[in-house]
Amino acid sequence: MKILLIKTTSMGDVIHSLPALTDAADHITDLQCDWVVETSFSDIPKLHPAVNNIIPVAIRRWRKHLISAIMNGDIKRFLQQLRATNYDYIIDGQGLIKSACIARLARGIRCGFDRTSAREALATLGYKRTFTASWQIHAVERQRQLFAQALGYRIPQSIPNYGIPRTQFDKPCNETPYIIFLHGTTWATKHWPESYWLALAKLAAAKGFRIKLPWGNNIEYNRAKRLHAQCAHIDVLEKMSINTLSKVIAHAKAAVAVDTGLGHLAAALQVPTISIYGATDPQLTGTIGIKQIHVAAQFECAPCLQKKCSYRDKSAVKPACFSSVDPKRVWEQLIGFMS
Repeated sequence: MKILLIKTTSMGDVIHSLPALTDAADHITDLQCDWVVETSFSDIPKLHPAVNNIIPVAIRRWRKHLISAIMNGDIKRFLQQLRATNYDYIIDGQGLIKSACIARLARGIRCGFDRTSAREALATLGYKRTFTASWQIHAVERQRQLFAQALGYRIPQSIPNYGIPRTQFDKPCNETPYIIFLHGTTWATKHWPESYWLALAKLAAAKGFRIKLPWGNNIEYNRAKRLHAQCAHIDVLEKMSINTLSKVIAHAKAAVAVDTGLGHLAAALQVPTISIYGATDPQLTGTIGIKQIHVAAQFECAPCLQKKCSYRDKSAVKPACFSSVDPKRVWEQLIGFMS
């Protein structure tokens, strides 16, 4: 059976689809999957053995430079690759108008969420078959339910299996045990205070661990350099592709993450991970899988699901909800996790 999966972005959303693909491969022995994904996240589907071909798309870039994308043939090549295969099923796991349009252009039976389950109800006009998945369950389980209903097998009740073979990552030789801090995220309300990262790094260093800091933009790089200047046990990594960074994450003793796509990658790689949540709800979009612990803010307005903190108390901690998630609390969870 040949299927096309459309899950283009963001990193966490792409990773959320991996367990559903593992389920499908377990139930359909001849399954072959092609995956439409944003170019910047194309390394993620490549980690899964059931993925046959990656069809990269660059909607974000094309929106900004549409004329250039037409003239240089980028869009034409994408459409040729998209339409080159007749699929048994096309599964749009995104539930957006843009992803439904991609599904509509491909060849095969188009499947997606119904009007009550899709992120954008108009997306359902692009599907031949639609299915229900509750908004009250985790995003990973929504994907598993969609795949099971579309491909005709019982919805699994097992712990999600991301299906990434760890044997593909070479183990570093004689390296000091390290913890990776996944400190970069998008919303201001998801950022754990910088002083907290430093305090946690010093607690880890006192126990003999190195701390590795990846980064993806100048803001994250500058934060990493400031932390490095104050703690000799911190290593600021070079800028890396997702594939290269996956190898670093895979061999970490543990990871500490805010609500970020790289936290989901650590979960997918079965790395013991402490994930810190303030404004967002880990019950619906938190890391999921084995060896995962959520440390959530215990605060009157958390989770607020807001990008900006509107709490008016002049607390020294910003966002205010993280006053309930201090480094000591995180370290106690982390050291117990690793012992």
